[in-house]
Amino acid sequence: MENEKKMPGRPKTDTEAVNLRLPSELIRQIDDRRRTQIDMPTRPEMIRRALIEWLEMTK
Repeated sequence: MENEKKMPGRPKTDTEAVNLRLPSELIRQIDDRRRTQIDMPTRPEMIRRALIEWLEMTK
């Protein structure tokens, strides 16, 4: 164990952070929608899913 190197922080991924401010009403609607999902996604995951769905619909 002494010779093991610890990996600092999160693993590298092909992603970037996006900081986004939303009106409280929109956040409430997102939270209401997440509660209808079987797996109860996190708020960021629900926003990802919504964006992916929107992008697919608008091709």
